[in-house]
Amino acid sequence: MSVDPLACEANGVCAGIAPDVFDLDENDELVILRPEVPAADADRVRHAVRSCPKAALRAED
Repeated sequence: MSVDPLACEANGVCAGIAPDVFDLDENDELVILRPEVPAADADRVRHAVRSCPKAALRAED
């Protein structure tokens, strides 16, 4: 899992969908809390990645 910091606008869409994986810090920068996503959460995290309005997230399969 990775984020392109130049593309990310910290909209927080991903954090709203998967708050246990994504968060915004005090500087409104995206933080990936769990880079290794358990299989049980994979669909929800993929949805969060696809929902990024700036396509700033990448999920490695």
